[in-house]
Amino acid sequence: MPAILQFITTSGTMSTLLGNMALILEIERLTKTFGGLIALDEVSFDIKAGETLGLIGPNGSGKSTVFNVVTGIYPPDAGKIRFCGEEITAHRAHDIAGRGIARTFQLVKSFLHLTALQNVTAGRVYGHEPAASYAQAATEAQEILVFIGLEDKQHVEARSLPILERKRLELGRALATRPRLLLLDEFMSGLTPVEIQATISLITELKERGITIVVVEHIIKAVMTLCSRIIVLNAGQKIAEGSPKEISTDPTVITAYLGKSYVGD
Repeated sequence: MPAILQFITTSGTMSTLLGNMALILEIERLTKTFGGLIALDEVSFDIKAGETLGLIGPNGSGKSTVFNVVTGIYPPDAGKIRFCGEEITAHRAHDIAGRGIARTFQLVKSFLHLTALQNVTAGRVYGHEPAASYAQAATEAQEILVFIGLEDKQHVEARSLPILERKRLELGRALATRPRLLLLDEFMSGLTPVEIQATISLITELKERGITIVVVEHIIKAVMTLCSRIIVLNAGQKIAEGSPKEISTDPTVITAYLGKSYVGD
């Protein structure tokens, strides 16, 4: 097995260590407000180790806010978050990353002045189980670039990469932190149908390596393809949870997306 695949498989062994039905993330009555706006209203759900979970909902429903609170960017106003059985509710972003939660952002946040190799190397220097030396970090970063298809762009600055390659670079930097849990925030937005299909294949390979993944995405076809379970938010509240088939026929979900007139059509 190539070194990069061993590397990713090692990062995803949490499902084996904890058992297939163990909970890797538990969110209990999570609440977040911004002034008078209730962004999250006592949202509760959990994620099983090794699972790929979809988190969907109309614009402004609170999906990215869940990611921002879980990763320590925003402190919650109420509720609890447990990761691998330990409460992380009040922990700061760098500590949460060090425990093994990595994410991508809706608006790509590469280090524009750094090369692709330097971006991914930064992920191996920090995060969960950082490399013992810069040389090791750079070597493993090169392996990750091969995996995400950017081996020919390792010396190109991020600012010069097109959107698809910047997104893959952000994924590579997240993978470099050896995540136990990977959060993908609208990772496929702005991509062409061909690029979306290639991205689905890449995420599927990560699933097969055992990494636990949460997908926030407006491209419903991608969510239905990748996820075995889907949670739906609307106006900061959880309104539905179930399999792709259950969610696609749920009248509450159809109403939230399209309006009451479409229910039963």
